[in-house]
Amino acid sequence: MSDPGKPDARIETQKSPPPLPERLLALSPLVYVGTGLWLLALCVLAVGRYGFDAFPPIWLWTAAAGTGLGMIGLPIMAWQRRASRRGARGAQRNL
Repeated sequence: MSDPGKPDARIETQKSPPPLPERLLALSPLVYVGTGLWLLALCVLAVGRYGFDAFPPIWLWTAAAGTGLGMIGLPIMAWQRRASRRGARGAQRNL
């Protein structure tokens, strides 16, 4: 039986995984594109709903919620990035 205060010898010899490429860590493009797609869906659904009565209202509200949450997320993301760059203690990490 191993000592609970002592690290396992197998763990010490394992290599850490390589870092992820920067393009996989970039959050900004994903948020911008996602918000833009929700906005596009909102416009298409609004025209279809009110112009042609083609879509159920829940789709329109879903697209509106996606657009709204994306718009809320953009300034929060910028705020976290600024805090990280200035070295604030509460920031997640340097982006």
